[in-house]
Amino acid sequence: MTSISWRQALAWRMRRQLLVPLGTVTAVEVTDRLCGVQAQVASSAELAIRLRQADSSAGAVARDLAAGRLVKTWAMRGALHLLTPEKGGHFLSLIAAGRSWERPSWQRYFGASPVDMDRLRAVVSEVLADGALTREELIAAVTSKPRFRHMAEVMRSGWGTVLKPLAWQGDIVFGPSRGRNVTFIRPSDASPTWAGVPDADESAARVIAAYLGVFGPATIDQFDKWLAGGGFGRRRLKGWFDSLGDQIATIDVEGDQLFILAADVDELAATKPTTEVRLLGGFDQYVLGPGTADGRVTAAERRSKVSLQSGWISPVVIAGGVVAGTWAAAENTVAVAWFREAGRVPRTALDQQVTRLAGILGRPLEPVLSVID
Repeated sequence: MTSISWRQALAWRMRRQLLVPLGTVTAVEVTDRLCGVQAQVASSAELAIRLRQADSSAGAVARDLAAGRLVKTWAMRGALHLLTPEKGGHFLSLIAAGRSWERPSWQRYFGASPVDMDRLRAVVSEVLADGALTREELIAAVTSKPRFRHMAEVMRSGWGTVLKPLAWQGDIVFGPSRGRNVTFIRPSDASPTWAGVPDADESAARVIAAYLGVFGPATIDQFDKWLAGGGFGRRRLKGWFDSLGDQIATIDVEGDQLFILAADVDELAATKPTTEVRLLGGFDQYVLGPGTADGRVTAAERRSKVSLQSGWISPVVIAGGVVAGTWAAAENTVAVAWFREAGRVPRTALDQQVTRLAGILGRPLEPVLSVID
């Protein structure tokens, strides 16, 4: 069995995630590489993409959404994501396979049985046939049917929990906003290249390979937490991993036995550790892919600085593949909170990163550094 260090593994992830070196790639290509980009905060999604591009322009994500080169929908962990229309359905199919809306606790809370949800799918598809609707327009159209009147309030929930199963089954995605109002639209109307939602067993090998190719080496549990927040059935997940056969290899990373694609083992073993420093925005995939509970990326004692209340994920400083601090941008400053245990502050590298961030945000920024215990 091949053995490597964690410094090698994290350097390899940084390279695979277009952080070292930066990619000569489009926003669509970055989204594809990262297995989607979390997008509850639109500016964070755009920043995650632009920070990985050697050359970028403001508004590329919005243009790609308008042209149907990207779609926005609820995906991994129930969070809003950008996905590519050609491959997004593969991720959604695995999430849908968990059938979370069939759990008794879910049915009791939302007052909707699996039969109700199947009927809701049909009604939503029907009312969206003529184009995008705002949330209120969609709710009005659905609850005009007597069977669904009791669901009006839960459908108004900002979390969209009742609508998420429809997104995972490929019935809805987000359409163009009308002022401050979001809209919903059928995926095939949002993008001419929407490829649908395949069978989960068909998609599993593809999704697992995509995940391991950027977030590996990893465990089945880490994949589960990334996909469904840890709520998926382990037996089925193990079956999906087993189905890849010799496409997956086990590698030793300082005593941890982890999965990686067999085709990547030699490249991973040859990767040299890095000392590169990067500023990453909030909700970045580098942190979310392995999860904030992964102490190799985010030290356990610093998790509360990164994973905040209400699911908010802080902008972070990455040094050598590890979260070494957090940062926050104000009008003309970037306040960097460097973690003392990360060692000597790389002032020159941080200055360079702040200068690059200023170019992306289009305003002058000066670093303000503090070291926190």
